[in-house]
Amino acid sequence: MNLALRCVMPGFEGTTAPDWLRRAASEGLGGVVLFGRNIVDRDQLRALVSSLHAERPELVVAIDEEGGDVTRLEARTGSSYPGNLALGAAGDPSLTEQVAYAIGAELAAVEIDLNLAPVADVNSDPRNPVIGVRSFGSDAARAAEHTAAWVRGHQRTGVAACAKHFPGHGATSVDSHLDLPVGAPELRPFEVAIAAGVQAVMSAHIVAPQFDDAPATISRRVMTGVLRGELGFGGVAISDGLDMRGISGERGIPTAALLAVNAGCDALCIGGGPAGPEIVDEIVGVLSAGVSDERTAEAARRVDALAAWRAEHRATGRTNREAGLVAARRALSVFGDVKVRDDAVVIRFDTEPSIAAGDISWGMAAALTDRGVRVRDDGKSMVLVVRDLHRNPQHLRAVEVALATRPDAIVVEMGVPVCRPSRAANYIATHGSARVCAQAAAEAMRP
Repeated sequence: MNLALRCVMPGFEGTTAPDWLRRAASEGLGGVVLFGRNIVDRDQLRALVSSLHAERPELVVAIDEEGGDVTRLEARTGSSYPGNLALGAAGDPSLTEQVAYAIGAELAAVEIDLNLAPVADVNSDPRNPVIGVRSFGSDAARAAEHTAAWVRGHQRTGVAACAKHFPGHGATSVDSHLDLPVGAPELRPFEVAIAAGVQAVMSAHIVAPQFDDAPATISRRVMTGVLRGELGFGGVAISDGLDMRGISGERGIPTAALLAVNAGCDALCIGGGPAGPEIVDEIVGVLSAGVSDERTAEAARRVDALAAWRAEHRATGRTNREAGLVAARRALSVFGDVKVRDDAVVIRFDTEPSIAAGDISWGMAAALTDRGVRVRDDGKSMVLVVRDLHRNPQHLRAVEVALATRPDAIVVEMGVPVCRPSRAANYIATHGSARVCAQAAAEAMRP
């Protein structure tokens, strides 16, 4: 069996496992990463995961289910659980632990092995285009406390967690899906995640100059020297998606894969973009030729150890979606008179979805309708719904114009609330655009 294959975790197209993936799984593939495109509903997902495990029970089936803006299980409807920024704003680590447990229980029910969450990044740069509401906040101590709670709660369900993006993607203003960011690392959340027993850590495609001039994913100083040597992490080091331009734009995916494994990554995520047997074969060929047998065996042992941990910790957790709504309610910041009348104009200022989140459902119209509000063009109340207003100056100007003529309008910020318009007397910050965050805001607007 070629142990280089154990280092690869591809994605794929479709809602059933293609023949090439089944074959690779039976031959020793390390894992598979599922995306929203692979999921129709829970029954279909459970059948898909079971079919993959039938090829090789030790195959690690992974998914990004952060809650909040990044959800694969509920991409079509919006998440039943608030994301990290809302949990940080709620300010109760025990509640964070409950939400993480509930998410883990949802994944355990469909036999997922590894959740590529939580985001442990400290969002210290509000311009950050890819972290934002996915972070517990801009305070490192708070982020660390909630990261540890999230890991503890989630792994009690027997589904492994993965702290990301090491050594910290928060102090950046560039999306690594598109280019290579440079930023200052923040290790504290990763230190506490490791102390809490997190099974995996995902690398960041960023340059952390205090450690190395090379991107962290392909830096031996970062992935082996800091993560293994200084922090003592013994679990699986997983690369962020190698199809992201921040790491493969100038190198190509196979070269990035080779450099990542030699730097200390044990498992390689691919398939957010290209997904097929050709790229897997290319990577395996490059690893077989360019990585020592000792290093390949070490990486394979760690992937196998994660699979063994999952087998030993299989548990059936009880899903508790009420915890998600409780957290969303506590996360709200409400100012002024936010009550709406029987009918309302609801204007959503559309934003480009982040590549990490994809095109998810968000906004306030449906949640207000559920509370009995008639959403219509001539409504007496006006609700202006924005997301990350600080990053959209054209939206800010439009909101200011609207408020000049309708000072009674209610502004609902569903992103990072660092830019409250000067005329916004009536204002709600939800700290995220999950469905449950909209529901909590609608309750405040229509008791």
